[in-house]
Amino acid sequence: MNKGELIDVVAGEAGLSKADATRAVEALLGAVTKALKAGDQVALVGFGTFVAKKRAAREGRNPRTGEMIQIPASIVPGFKAGKALKDAVN
Repeated sequence: MNKGELIDVVAGEAGLSKADATRAVEALLGAVTKALKAGDQVALVGFGTFVAKKRAAREGRNPRTGEMIQIPASIVPGFKAGKALKDAVN
């Protein structure tokens, strides 16, 4: 499912116009992004938790040349599924 399909489902399930559903989905994604950028986590009970994880600097290898390179430290988004979501998928 892509973003457009998600908007269509939200519009249908919530009885919203497509424009209202688009604004709702954009607002949700924006709020999650802003919280992760601030270092917070977003916990949606029954669905899962979005977190910003620190990834340490490390050495890697350039696959084309085989040369060793330094990969800088970074912060990456992560998601841990909640029990209800895991149970629904299984």
